[in-house]
Amino acid sequence: MTSWIDDPAFAKDRPFGPQTLPYGVLDGHGVAVRVGDHALPLRPIAAAFGDLADLVAADNLNPLLAAGRPTWSTLRARLTELVTASAAPNGAVLLPLADVRPVLPFTVGDYVDFYSSRDHAENVGKMFRPDGDPLLPNWTHLPVGYHGRAGTVVVSGTDIVRPHGQRKGPTDPAPVFGPSVRLDIEAEIGFVCGGPVAGQVPVSAAPDHIFGVAVVNDWSARDIQAWEYVPLGPFLGKSFATSIGAWITPLEAFAAARVDVPSPGHARLDYLVEEQSWGLDIRLEVEWNGTVVSRPLFAGMAYSCAQQLAHMTVNGATVRPGDLFASGTVSGPEKHQRGSFLELSWGGKEPITLDDGAERTFLEDGDTVSIAATAPGPDGSIVGLSAVVGTIVKAT
Repeated sequence: MTSWIDDPAFAKDRPFGPQTLPYGVLDGHGVAVRVGDHALPLRPIAAAFGDLADLVAADNLNPLLAAGRPTWSTLRARLTELVTASAAPNGAVLLPLADVRPVLPFTVGDYVDFYSSRDHAENVGKMFRPDGDPLLPNWTHLPVGYHGRAGTVVVSGTDIVRPHGQRKGPTDPAPVFGPSVRLDIEAEIGFVCGGPVAGQVPVSAAPDHIFGVAVVNDWSARDIQAWEYVPLGPFLGKSFATSIGAWITPLEAFAAARVDVPSPGHARLDYLVEEQSWGLDIRLEVEWNGTVVSRPLFAGMAYSCAQQLAHMTVNGATVRPGDLFASGTVSGPEKHQRGSFLELSWGGKEPITLDDGAERTFLEDGDTVSIAATAPGPDGSIVGLSAVVGTIVKAT
């Protein structure tokens, strides 16, 4: 490939080559596309997009999300032409990623978090319900989920303040109030929605309503969660912060990554049956203070994004541009594939040793977590999902 973009990281054998082209929003520059280790602001070259100029010159991705699948495809095709051409379009400026500040690229509407990894669900069930069945009867029949708090979705790089709440250990006579002492991560894949407002979205229509994909870290206060989650589920233990990657990789980039989801062992209800599954072969990598501690595999998730969206709307609830839903913690059958520190440390009983010799069970103030991911792309290429990063700061 001969391109005017002089960046070794902008190649098909690198995650952010021309096969990826994720969208983001930069402070002071508006909508941009990541090309290798650089950002390409689109406002200065808006004229090169013709009728789509207003979308790329916008302050954020909201107008593009509302435009719908045909426009998304047309814009991506034109963008591919521009970045792979031998000459730069008039006005083009490449900015090193180190010199820009990404902001939350869209206004989050509703946020839904699912619970779709069987290995994660069984691990948590064994720890939280040691005398019961790890999987409750509904789990293999429907994508279990809950509505989170859209207002605390933050962009990668935002510090995470340790949350306060009630907690009560198994032998404590009464609950106490204070900062969480079992602060955790959840390595997830998120799906950014767009297109027309619609309810009862069939699995076949998922591409019309899913604009793109990003890595999500749904931070979790396990001590708060364990005390509050019976009988209605997660609340304050989850709602304080959810981090999303700054760059949204278009769904079209994952055409070569599609895989079947594992069989539940029984027939699905009709509204969850896919002719071709939207399971995805995405591979995550979790770093804790620079040490890789886990490599979860998304291909093992029990429900696809299309099934999750269909279930989310089957009762008539609508999906709107800017809605976000996340997969739930991605975990595999092996210890090094677990996507939460709750599982990696097995409830705090098995400390994790980092490369600097420090031991951890849950997050301490000053700890930094980075989660990135890749997927197979067309013709042997690699599709990248930008890392989502957060550092824990002391409770206020």
